[in-house]
Amino acid sequence: MSETETVLLVGGGGREHAIARALSTDSACELYACASNRNPGTAALAAGFETVSETDVDGIVAYATDIDADLAVIGPESALEAGVADALDDAGIYTFGPDADAARIETDKAFQREFMEAESIPGCPDYAVFEDTEAACEYIEASDVDLAVKPAGLTGGKGVKVIGDQVDREGAKQYLRENDYDEVVLEERLIGEEFTVQAFVANGDVRPTPAVQDHKRAYEGDEGPNTGGMGSYSDAGPELPFMTSEDYADAVEILEAVVDALPEYKGVLYGQFMLGADGPKVVEFNARFGDPEATNTLPVLNTSFLDVLTAAREGESLPQLEFAGKATVCKYAVPDGYPTDPKSGAKITVDEESVGDALLFYASVDEREDGLYTTTSRSFAVVGVADSISEAEAQAEDALAAAGDGLRVRHDVGKAALVQRRIDHMNELRGE
Repeated sequence: MSETETVLLVGGGGREHAIARALSTDSACELYACASNRNPGTAALAAGFETVSETDVDGIVAYATDIDADLAVIGPESALEAGVADALDDAGIYTFGPDADAARIETDKAFQREFMEAESIPGCPDYAVFEDTEAACEYIEASDVDLAVKPAGLTGGKGVKVIGDQVDREGAKQYLRENDYDEVVLEERLIGEEFTVQAFVANGDVRPTPAVQDHKRAYEGDEGPNTGGMGSYSDAGPELPFMTSEDYADAVEILEAVVDALPEYKGVLYGQFMLGADGPKVVEFNARFGDPEATNTLPVLNTSFLDVLTAAREGESLPQLEFAGKATVCKYAVPDGYPTDPKSGAKITVDEESVGDALLFYASVDEREDGLYTTTSRSFAVVGVADSISEAEAQAEDALAAAGDGLRVRHDVGKAALVQRRIDHMNELRGE
């Protein structure tokens, strides 16, 4: 490794601010970033920040070449689908992120299920793939179980409709007819508790991080439409309070099976699982860090992220990961009206002084000469880091004083009553 590594980070959300913070703690990293929005948190940590779309392949390669980047890290799935990793690798810049073909494990849900079936990856639910909307509607009508309805392409975490939860059968058929997707996946509705395990992957190695539970629903009590994620929590150990160590190990084994079948995969592999009475099944895979899940795992990573990147580039074994043994709770502040009718372009203030002991991660805000403005997505996250979930939650809740007018928060994320409901639910499913 050279004395200093110039690293380009692609993306402008909370996930990327968390990546930037993790990289910037290493004095050997000279960080640059590019995104369609100027993220003030990432920009403050970077030696340079270029405003360029995450899917502008030529523009990103030109910037990477201009700064003489040694390494690159891709944050968002849109950049992976566009082939940014492919183009950077072709330009001689090692990129921690899969090429567009391998990223299909996220960007094409039909491919994802067919890959799992062909490679005998554990945890695959029953599914069917349709290109004809009316054939899909007939399948819904004839099915004797509730189904999850998934467009095959990217939908920003908001495209799935679950029969028996969000819609009834007529509503599911109406949803398909109104949108007329090119391809949809219909699969058995999974019952249980969702959790995520993310892993660093390169050279055949899989280095997992602690499990995280995200909260997709917009409002407290798990009500309202799905969002990109209103908040999340992790515990001081690898598993969550409603999980056993065996549940966590089973999830890691699934990730390892994926990498065995895709030995050239590099970057982050994210498994979203549904834990039922008979163990975890795969809701989906993502080909990058989750947002908000990155804001839970990266702040407690004691191992140098830069060391992971350089080992990956050099074809060496990835370092074993060490974590701080702390719990985390993330809560997002979002624009009024999010996710159905978010108020974009509203000027907001964020009082950084009021965050206290928590961490602040800027997300989809745009920094202009006269201040910060909302976009159509989440604005910023606060993350408490403490010995227990309850202490981390209190930290995060106190930090929400940073949110000014025009922003909304889901306050119940990480609170004791909500966590206990998860535990009780799993006990009920297991007959305990």
